[in-house]
Amino acid sequence: MKERIFDIGTVRLKNHLSLAPMEDVTDPSFRAICKEFGADLLYTEFVNAEGLIRKDERTAKKMAIAPEERPVGVQIYGERIEAMAEAARMAEEREPEFIDINAGCWVKKIARRGAGAGLLRDLPYMQRMVEEVVRAVQLPVTVKTRIGWDRSEINIVEAAKRVEEAGARAIVVHCRARSMGHSGEPLYEWIDPVKEAVSIPVVVNGGLFEPEDVRRVFEETSADGAMIARGAIGRPWVFREIKQLLAEGRVSLDADETLRIDTCLDHLKRAVEVKGERRAILEHRKYYAGYLKGLRDSSLVRRELVVMNDLAEIEDALRDYQRRLVNLAIAGYVVDHRR
Repeated sequence: MKERIFDIGTVRLKNHLSLAPMEDVTDPSFRAICKEFGADLLYTEFVNAEGLIRKDERTAKKMAIAPEERPVGVQIYGERIEAMAEAARMAEEREPEFIDINAGCWVKKIARRGAGAGLLRDLPYMQRMVEEVVRAVQLPVTVKTRIGWDRSEINIVEAAKRVEEAGARAIVVHCRARSMGHSGEPLYEWIDPVKEAVSIPVVVNGGLFEPEDVRRVFEETSADGAMIARGAIGRPWVFREIKQLLAEGRVSLDADETLRIDTCLDHLKRAVEVKGERRAILEHRKYYAGYLKGLRDSSLVRRELVVMNDLAEIEDALRDYQRRLVNLAIAGYVVDHRR
């Protein structure tokens, strides 16, 4: 496989896999889990520039970085250039490896006011924003964006040229237009035209769920790395699977009931340390479907778990379920571990 280099600031990675910034997902507990399973580069959740400069405590907490997570980028978003520049300066105080500008969020309440993917509707303004953020900090600045506002308005090549001219050191391209949301096949054919237009690293994102998806985009495009988003939710071991496939041509990791339940509990316990028991348990409910997918009677177990509010009770329920599954396996029942 062709060697792909991602080189910005103090970060130099070969054939790298990154964990995408995701709101209410990529908190320190989930980032740590993904790092241990092989994610090379991590991003924080979206950090609202306006909330940050208003000194909103919850917004500021999104920038907490543990030493073992590095390298990490703090992603900021907003529509006002002045606020983004000030937020970048505040983010720099947390000493991440770089600052990332969100120019890809497709959610209407963000994009239609000119933030996130809304920046793609005014490329000169987007360029000025990147310039001011670059000027405001000493750290490298990167940009994550989509290929355009909609399929009739794909302007990613011009956007990439402008952000490079503005001083961005890398660009992540989600290969869907804003109007597509998470639907439809990603248009990976835009990666090579972007690579030809700029000299900075270009990372591919969008629709990468299985190890085979990453191998295919690496074979078919000249991307300098791949970013995994929803494909890692409830399945953080996907990073290890991808690396095994790329290195060995096969996936030998068995995502059996032990791996799934152990990881689910590890994730929850780390979240409790960060957020406190009540909030962590409530927020963890969205992960059970992913962690337990493919296991026998998992829907029945999930219905029990989502009404539990005590960590010890949840652990007892999951360990009991795990023992039952192991006994079934010994008896000859085969679990479908595939996603």
